[in-house]
Amino acid sequence: MSGERALVVALAGNPNAGKTSLFNKLTGLHAHVGNWPGVTVDRKWGQFTHRGRTIKLVDLPGIYSLNSYSLDERVARDFILNEKPDLVLDVVDATNLERNLYLPLQFLEMGLPIVLALNMMDMAEAAGLEIDIEKIEKTLGARVAPVVATAGTGLSALLDRVLLAADQPDKAWRPLEISYGQDIDTALDQAREIIAASPPEGEVFPPRWLALKYLEGDPLIEDHLVRTAPALIPRLTPIRERLSAHLKATFDDDIAAGLTDHRYGFLAGLKRAAVTSARRDTRWLSDALDRVLLNRLFAPVFFLAVIYGLYQFTFWASGPVVAGLESLFGALGGLAETGLDQGLLKDLVREGLIGGVGAVLGFAPLIAFMFIGISVLEDSGYMARVAFILDRLFRAFGLNGNSAMALIVGGGIAGGCAIPGVLAARTLRDPKERIATILVTPMMTCGAKLPVFLLLTGAFFVEHQALIMLGLTVLAWTVALVSAKLIRLFILPGEPAPFVLELPPYRLPTISGVLIHAWERTWDYIKRAGTFIVAATVIIWLLMTFPQPPAERAAEWAARGETEARAEALQGSLAGRLGLALEPLSRLAGFEWRTNIALLGGFAAKEVVLSTLGTAYAMSAAPAGAGPAEDQEKTFLIEHLGRALARDPAFSPLAGVSLMVFVLLYAPCFATLAVIRREIGPRWAVFALGANTAYAYLICLVIFQGGRALGF
Repeated sequence: MSGERALVVALAGNPNAGKTSLFNKLTGLHAHVGNWPGVTVDRKWGQFTHRGRTIKLVDLPGIYSLNSYSLDERVARDFILNEKPDLVLDVVDATNLERNLYLPLQFLEMGLPIVLALNMMDMAEAAGLEIDIEKIEKTLGARVAPVVATAGTGLSALLDRVLLAADQPDKAWRPLEISYGQDIDTALDQAREIIAASPPEGEVFPPRWLALKYLEGDPLIEDHLVRTAPALIPRLTPIRERLSAHLKATFDDDIAAGLTDHRYGFLAGLKRAAVTSARRDTRWLSDALDRVLLNRLFAPVFFLAVIYGLYQFTFWASGPVVAGLESLFGALGGLAETGLDQGLLKDLVREGLIGGVGAVLGFAPLIAFMFIGISVLEDSGYMARVAFILDRLFRAFGLNGNSAMALIVGGGIAGGCAIPGVLAARTLRDPKERIATILVTPMMTCGAKLPVFLLLTGAFFVEHQALIMLGLTVLAWTVALVSAKLIRLFILPGEPAPFVLELPPYRLPTISGVLIHAWERTWDYIKRAGTFIVAATVIIWLLMTFPQPPAERAAEWAARGETEARAEALQGSLAGRLGLALEPLSRLAGFEWRTNIALLGGFAAKEVVLSTLGTAYAMSAAPAGAGPAEDQEKTFLIEHLGRALARDPAFSPLAGVSLMVFVLLYAPCFATLAVIRREIGPRWAVFALGANTAYAYLICLVIFQGGRALGF
């Protein structure tokens, strides 16, 4: 068995059905993340073995159907159509069978091999539901396994069914055929006969399914048939037009709605036959909590309290670990100081790597504990409530509650990332709302900006860090919504689309699930610090080091003191010259030339702002010499950048606030711009680059000049 090729299993399911919990239980920490072919959407997959057989599990986006109205649905269907996995493992919420079986019903109509993981069986039993699994298997023609993904119950039996389904002897997967009523069935039979008589070359999917999707008006199948069998189109189109006219005249309905009604009718019959209920109310606790937490007056207050509590928890829990890392990097700086000879290599290691990357990695514990808190909110079901709470507010700004999820993922609660936030907007069906949401999502407090905020709040507002972070979060939401309103008024006018959201019941998060989620995100941050940020830091250090001054000029500066020599050398470098060139403009917003260098590095990645500040201040302000006091001061500047900024006369609390706001709002990083370009086009990517930066500068100009006028 070990020599057999790995089985490729596509993991599918509705949002909130427990798909992520099952994926984590099966793959543990051995998950990998890439991009779907042709689409900048994260794809997660993991590989494991069961009874000696290797299984590659590919996690599809959480979707409700395969209708291809949203990009999520297209990604899922494109993978199945193009990659042709060995089978589909569909996760079904056992407490909501009728709705959750709609997606696997569509898989079965395609003729795909499928295994159903009937999840949350503990909750179904608590609700008094008795589910006849054999009845479901017989009706659908698919293997079914009861599981509790969060506890890992039933997973071995589930995987046994996966192996049986993938290795069945005849390999003849027969599509499920359900009746859609006489009118639709007659048209469907006619279209199927036409396609079966002249099938597209190499076609692997059943003629009835192709006919069904063509009658439904599915744009992807229409394009597919136009490319592969254009001669069929003139024969199929009249059938669809006659059926559409008949349904409109008879039932005032269209074909797609008729198909949907009959599918749900089929599933309702299956539920009546396979499920009996003792009618226990298990949602009473969720409903009771929602009456309070979704109250129109109390909900916003509780939401802000949750965010504030999240920040307080992060600072409290991470404090000892951060202090330990500071000591570690201080010791590394000391080793570099004593173990390396004077020269460029020593400067690179001490100033570029330890001073720059060390400043970024020093905040990894804060990121980790922030993600632990966010994972608890996600797994408990509260995040879905946040979208519901914000819908009324968002509609006033030309968006709807679905946009809220993109902003939350993008950093609406600090610690997210703009890239998945932008990608989360692909669930929006209105293209204008989608563009507006994508353009404002990078204004959120993403995890890349978080270390900069933590540094500056620690430097100037150490007693009020959580409060300042809460203020930045509120500011991000305010500016993003106002920006969206301006976009919807003057660039993309139109009414917001209707908002539909299914609220899952509240659940207690599992420790393993929370830790896995937090580890994945923290590890991604560490990898960025250890790879991309190292490269960016070294490049910026080179720009800050070269060209070096002539020997006589260096000697003249050195005679006036090492500190001034290093500052003069930095000013004469390529980066220093550019920073000085921008200073007449940036000074109006509170930024001096070294800050300008860091902000330019932030175009590559916002974490680079922090590493560049560490490098710039270590290079230009750290005195050198043999005396113990001077060595202590040098280590102090490299190890404790926040205190160095607080002591620098070019900085002030007002300048710190202005810098935080600018980092919050200015241009998205290059990676985010690439995703924006891929999602909505290069014109909008250029718009985000220029407009966000100009917008940020104007706001900081008002903040800094207004603060000075008020005496701050």
